[in-house]
Amino acid sequence: MKQATPEQLVSVSVFARLQPEQLAHLQPHSHVQLYQAGEIVSHEGDRLPARLYALLDGLLRISKTASNGKETILRTLSKGEIFAAPALFGDGTAPATVTAESDVQILTVDREALLAAIQSNPEIALNMMAVFNQRLQQLHEMVHGLVSERAIVRVARLIQSYAREQGAEEVKQGIRLQRHLSYYEIARSVGITYEECVRLFKQLQSVAAYSRGGTITILDWDGLDAIAGGRGLAMPQS
Repeated sequence: MKQATPEQLVSVSVFARLQPEQLAHLQPHSHVQLYQAGEIVSHEGDRLPARLYALLDGLLRISKTASNGKETILRTLSKGEIFAAPALFGDGTAPATVTAESDVQILTVDREALLAAIQSNPEIALNMMAVFNQRLQQLHEMVHGLVSERAIVRVARLIQSYAREQGAEEVKQGIRLQRHLSYYEIARSVGITYEECVRLFKQLQSVAAYSRGGTITILDWDGLDAIAGGRGLAMPQS
């Protein structure tokens, strides 16, 4: 673990507009730790030190495991995002398991230093509230989708979400997601089985192609958008 640099601090979304002197006050209380791909950053139920947690580089998977052992992937975080809110505002218990999807760098800022920074710049708190409010809305939409939307709609929306939030590039065939997604990851993200996920991609093959290694190419964005909106490819409830 090493002390964070001002450049690393300012790369975190909630600190992006801090002045150099404010960053200087935070720096002695900020540290960076490295985790390798596949390593657990924190287990669901762990007691978390009172700190702000943020991802500086790489990808993190946030998931929960039911009593029957079934994993549900809640979201994937990319660099600059904060996580583990209960460490600051709750009972300090990790609400989910955080796993490094790739080699990652995690920034932590001690709670007392963060509170002092908020006193001099309340915008930090507003930025944090905006992030957590967005997470609550996403969770609400996820639960609503699991209850009321067909599985094929949920898969189409997940593909769109990754294209918009984690990047995509234009290729000859269409639009290719930068993030590779396995059938398992997709299935666990939308509440279906691996086998059903494979079947749904066969039904989606006119609008989205899945290739070996988890490469997804959107062949027809309008067609995918229609399915995500509950239109097109009319088929039985999944």
